[in-house]
Amino acid sequence: MKPLPLSFHSGDAVKVAKSLLGMDLVHVVRGRARAGRIVETEAYVGPHDLACHSSKGRTQRTEVMFGPAGHAYLFLVYGLHLCVNVVVGDGAAVLIRAIEPREGIPEGVRTDGPGRLTRALGLSLSLNALPLNQPPLFIARGESVTPPHITASPRIGVDYAGEWAQKPFRFHDRRSSFVSHAGR
Repeated sequence: MKPLPLSFHSGDAVKVAKSLLGMDLVHVVRGRARAGRIVETEAYVGPHDLACHSSKGRTQRTEVMFGPAGHAYLFLVYGLHLCVNVVVGDGAAVLIRAIEPREGIPEGVRTDGPGRLTRALGLSLSLNALPLNQPPLFIARGESVTPPHITASPRIGVDYAGEWAQKPFRFHDRRSSFVSHAGR
């Protein structure tokens, strides 16, 4: 698995969210890869997007979102569930919502949701702000998902964001059975 260059993740969050579908998210743990094919993403387009963490400004938590594209932004939801995002630049990021297990993930371990996929891959907050083009955490070229197989819908769990909650910024591979339940 060859890591994608950081430039792959740069630019418009919606375009990057779609282009990440079919790529592999890989975490190397004690020399062994745990990997999954990305099948669901959500775009957070920057500080003007009221569902985006950067809309609250630069904080210790969000500082990585204002840095260079291609870095990991990890955070806890409700202090319990770890989520992994790809920074695309200028305060924008793409949340990876679900993966199809490929390698190193035991059969039956669920990966259909942001917290489940991070547990399956063994991710931790210590990976926050790392570049995603080298171990221990990287995104590798997979099989791109073409537009006829991409479904767009509103993001999940951001009702507080007013009109931004209804933006069709959630994308998934309609052929995958690993898409999060809330998004089916």
